[in-house]
This record gives sequence, C-alpha cells and structure tokens, in this order.
Amino acid sequence: MATDLIEIDSEHPSVMAIERAAAAVRRGEVVAIPTDALYTLVADPLNLHAVGRVFQAKGRETQRSLPLLVSDVVMAEELAREMSTRFYLLARRFWPGPLTIIAPASERVPLRVTGNTGRLAMRQSRSKVANALLERLNQPLISTSANLSGQPTCTRGIDVFGIMDGRIDLVLDAGLATGTGATTVDITEPYWRVIREGAVAERDIAEVLKGT
Repeated sequence: MATDLIEIDSEHPSVMAIERAAAAVRRGEVVAIPTDALYTLVADPLNLHAVGRVFQAKGRETQRSLPLLVSDVVMAEELAREMSTRFYLLARRFWPGPLTIIAPASERVPLRVTGNTGRLAMRQSRSKVANALLERLNQPLISTSANLSGQPTCTRGIDVFGIMDGRIDLVLDAGLATGTGATTVDITEPYWRVIREGAVAERDIAEVLKGT
C-alpha cells in the first residue's frame, strides 16, 4: 500500500483535505492527523476491518483498547452504556481538551475496540482538524497515537509518514504538533483513578470530583 501525504494548515484545514480524509475513513482506511495532543491515527471504530487495520499498522496487542474522539457530550452519550455524575463534571470542566474519560461502553461499540473490557475511552479534542473531520463524518473516530506500539509518538507529520509509510493510507501533515499527551482517567469503578497523567494534572481532576 502506498501512503499519501497532504500538507494542511492546522488552524484552517482545507475542505479538500478534510473530504479526502473522510473518504478514506469511509472506505475503512487509516489516516494520521494532527491534534491538540500530538499526531494520532484515526479510523472508523464501527468497522471491524478498519479496527483490525489500526492494530496491524501499530503492531499493537489486540487485547489493548482503542480510544475514541467524539464531537461533543451528546456523541459520547450515544457510545456509553451509562453516564455518571463524574463524567458530566469532568466533561464540563475539561472538554474540549486533553482529558480522556473511560466509561462503560454501549453494545453499539465493538468489544474489540474496548480491548474486550467493555470500557470505552473518549475525548473531545480542541483540534480544528479533528473536529472538522468529525463534523464531516458525523461519527466517532478511533484516536490512537501515531507510532509503532512501544515507540515515541510522532510530533511531525513527515515523521509519521517516514515511520508508518506502507502501514496507513494517508497523512495530513501540519508540521510540528506541540501539544502534550492527554491524561486518561477511569471513572467506571467506585473509586476513580488516573491511568496516565498528561496535560491535565491529577490534582485538578481531584478538585473537580471532590465529594463524588
């Protein structure tokens, strides 16, 4: 497979580039885009062929889950089996932004996307590229770091192209992505816990969730 590369402006992504990426996602392909938290691979989480291609592209263990990008809380509600007060408190304070929230997945979400756990990681990004693509497709997107599993996440589109050439279908290259990785918090248990700390500090989450 030949990987294509399109240069874009992260603040003003062209309609043509977004439509090209959307068409690729509709075909079950894998696309790399810049977000507010470095570069990410996106694909259709409801297409099992596309899900498999993401695992293959990264060399990722299939028992690991794949986070999703959503356009807003309403889209997140459609993907979750239930929403807790904690979810709404965190989403109101940190979305859009670099916080991934883990909630129970609905039956709509393929079990493979959850790493067979039944739990789903979701985030609403500030990225204009990601949000334009979500709006164009009107559906959630797989959003996992643009790298080979276990290797550092790429900060430049050309680096993604160099590492993932032949593994994915398209790279939207906006140059340097300077964002910090997102924090991930699991709210599915009686006691919430930070799985990975990134741009949002654990103490800030604790302040929001105080008493819940």
